[in-house]
Amino acid sequence: MAEIKVPELAESITEGSIAQWVKKVGDRVEKGEFIVELETDKVNAEIISEEAGVLTQILAEEGDTVLVGQVIAVVEAGEGAAPAPAAPVEAAPVPAAPQAAPAPVAAAPVVEETTGERVIASPAARKLAREKGIDLAAVSPVDPQGRVRVQDVAAHGTAPVAAPQAAPAAPKAVAAVDESRVTVEKMSRRRQTIAKRLLEVKQSTAMLTTFNEVDMTNVMALRSRKKDQFFESTGSKLGFMSFFTKAVVAALKKYPYVNAQIVGDEIHLNNFFDIGVAVSTEEGLVVPVVRDADRKNFAEIEDSIADLAKKARDKKLGLADLSGGSFTITNGGVFGSLMSTPIMNGTQAAILGMHTIKKRPVEVNGEVEIRPMMYLALSYDHRIIDGKDSVGFLKTVKELLENPEDLLLNS
Repeated sequence: MAEIKVPELAESITEGSIAQWVKKVGDRVEKGEFIVELETDKVNAEIISEEAGVLTQILAEEGDTVLVGQVIAVVEAGEGAAPAPAAPVEAAPVPAAPQAAPAPVAAAPVVEETTGERVIASPAARKLAREKGIDLAAVSPVDPQGRVRVQDVAAHGTAPVAAPQAAPAAPKAVAAVDESRVTVEKMSRRRQTIAKRLLEVKQSTAMLTTFNEVDMTNVMALRSRKKDQFFESTGSKLGFMSFFTKAVVAALKKYPYVNAQIVGDEIHLNNFFDIGVAVSTEEGLVVPVVRDADRKNFAEIEDSIADLAKKARDKKLGLADLSGGSFTITNGGVFGSLMSTPIMNGTQAAILGMHTIKKRPVEVNGEVEIRPMMYLALSYDHRIIDGKDSVGFLKTVKELLENPEDLLLNS
């Protein structure tokens, strides 16, 4: 018998949610085969079986919160387990009666979780309740269907006096929702994490935003002129992000405090240029990192961004793809945003916001011309970065983009 446990993914990850079971009880499992998808705060991880055999028990349902090291399934290893087709036995119980021995083993835990006690709860919630000595019947679940999850037990344990008094109010609030007028949707683990971290940044930093605008005429003309030749020689498409990334790296070298972070009572100036690029996915915004952007040419930057964006959409990003960035670029312009104040990413000191390109009348050499203009926004931590550096940084980015040939000299 082999137990399938939640693996250690990173020091900062202690739990996750079961996103999807790829195998079901009774299915044949090969060694190294992907059987369940785990959703964590940062990435979705595929958990494999270390043994070949038959999946005889599933101990956590889809949507349940599970802890690192927790047993979530059992695979019966060896030749004895292999011929036991548990699922077909359940589908045709009469002819398969002589081979039905494994089926009760698989079914027993499920029945126990749902009907063995008065309270419906996830395995993780039961485990935490036992550790804290909490009666599950006293816990008020957030789930409209009444299922107690580990978050409910944790909340009950931290508010022993107020929770019992407030508990009756929760079901009333849920019951009062008119489903014909309101659609109730549970926040995914990823969305909860995004909300938590953005709020933490707002509350723990002295965030300020400064703006400028850039005339995109020369960048657009250079890109239009060179994109076919660029693709033929490199096999990569020439977009705007490589220009912005190169401009940002050059500006960070000139203003190093924009590439820093506060650690305790120290300021750590980063001597590397790992640039995070915000990517929108169905589950929310993720920020994979282009490593050593200062050492990459335009084609390598474009390839890195395209590869990371595809991995994000396919839910294939690893923890290494998301950690350690020193500065972030986010492009709200792809959604039509004219101007915004982006929120900094984690412990970084600043973030650059790009926006949509709009043709507007501007003054050029004493004449009014219609030019393709983009607003730039730099949100920064005023505890590290003074106004002079923030304005100078943004002005440097603007000047390099308006004179894109200069970027070649900085590459």
